[in-house]
Amino acid sequence: MNLLTAFYQQSILTPKQIAFVEGDVTINYHQFSQQVYGLAGFLQQQPESTQPIAIFLERGIDFSKVIYAILAFGGCYLPLDISNPVKRLNKIVKDAKPQFIIGQDERPVGLSVDCSWFNLQHIEHGSFFSEKVRIKKHDIAAILYTSGSTGSPKGIALSHHAMMSFVGWSVKTFRLTKEDRVASLAPFHFDLSVFDLFATLAAGACVSFVPNALVMAPSRLTLWLLQQQITTFYTVPSLLIFMGLKGHLIERSLPALRQLLFAGEVFPTAELIKLAQLLPDVRLYNLYGPTETNVCCYWEVDRKRLDVKKNIPIGLPAGNSQLSMTKDGQLWVKSDNNFSGYWQQGQLKARVLNQCYATGDKVSYNENGEYCYHGRLDRMLKCSGYRIEPAEIETVIHQIDGVAQCVVMGIKTVNGGQQLVAIFKLYPQAELSVIFKTIKQHLPAYMCPIKFKVLTKLPLLSNGKMDYLTLEKLFVS
Repeated sequence: MNLLTAFYQQSILTPKQIAFVEGDVTINYHQFSQQVYGLAGFLQQQPESTQPIAIFLERGIDFSKVIYAILAFGGCYLPLDISNPVKRLNKIVKDAKPQFIIGQDERPVGLSVDCSWFNLQHIEHGSFFSEKVRIKKHDIAAILYTSGSTGSPKGIALSHHAMMSFVGWSVKTFRLTKEDRVASLAPFHFDLSVFDLFATLAAGACVSFVPNALVMAPSRLTLWLLQQQITTFYTVPSLLIFMGLKGHLIERSLPALRQLLFAGEVFPTAELIKLAQLLPDVRLYNLYGPTETNVCCYWEVDRKRLDVKKNIPIGLPAGNSQLSMTKDGQLWVKSDNNFSGYWQQGQLKARVLNQCYATGDKVSYNENGEYCYHGRLDRMLKCSGYRIEPAEIETVIHQIDGVAQCVVMGIKTVNGGQQLVAIFKLYPQAELSVIFKTIKQHLPAYMCPIKFKVLTKLPLLSNGKMDYLTLEKLFVS
């Protein structure tokens, strides 16, 4: 068995069932599988390699087809975020050393010319020889790059076994069937997409891609969910809060919607109470876990227990996860969902197979024996569901002419989220406008600081370390 086994079975059992909807385009399981096999045939004819295949496409059916084709012939997919600046993409490509990149039309200007480029529209499909494919459960299926504490993006290698474990648990826990229509919004380099792409098709259900334009239009998003008869939506709390505030959920009910899953950041209890009241018949689930573990802990929201004075718990172990807590409160995870190790310089390094993973998150038990989250023990941040290491942003900023020192921090917002801020010490003649422009050229929008302060001297503690508490007070009004 491998990650696509359940999909193969569904393609035989329900060939005419709709697999994907993207705008006005629909494709059923038989059509999708035929396209996957054809593309897999081409990929199988390429020189044999253990390197991943990078994908540079818009989120949607074509991207999904390429992912499935890569896995079908025994390869490993590396999704690239097309919204990233080229300079950051080149860092990822240089580190990952993919066999080649599959994209649309011509290679974007400046994108790694050292790596071969295949235009998806010009690829001639070939015959797929499935009997030649022998996929082992610990073979790497995906490499997802996140922000790294070392100052560069970090590749997280996920095996077929780890992803299958999560998919199987998801289908069972959330009772997915062929009647479900799952809204997909998560970028494919984001681990939430594993649920959308694989759990949905394993259950014979339909993936409906949320148009990008609706992210900042909550009322139109609500209408889209209604029109698409969406039953399941897995997304980040910040979007659901926006929907609760501006989505006209009072005037417009969603009779098909049966469950909302959320992860990636803390959902402020006051905002969750509002959403729970607006959608009284919808099941709500808080899912927790870093990319290295996917979901390792979850809590089905008990509306009777919601207390505006208390944070919601992250709950109990998901699947067969074994959780433990150190004396300082750090959560450790041992699970079949755990990643295989970090992908660095074109190979798998720091293997963690069958080992516990230290999350860096501080937790405690509540009176119900559930885990509760109390933030990070290190400096990592979560903003709008994205994992962000301030060190990566600081590394970029410190390379800009005119910057003597820089500290990047996360400051709490009124709705309980976090926003990025940067504090500078600058050399004479430095121009802030040039600094801001350079930051945007190197980092994706979600990693660009929202607020800035310029100081003549950054505060230090008596031991010489940065005084983060004093810096935080600069942004408290």
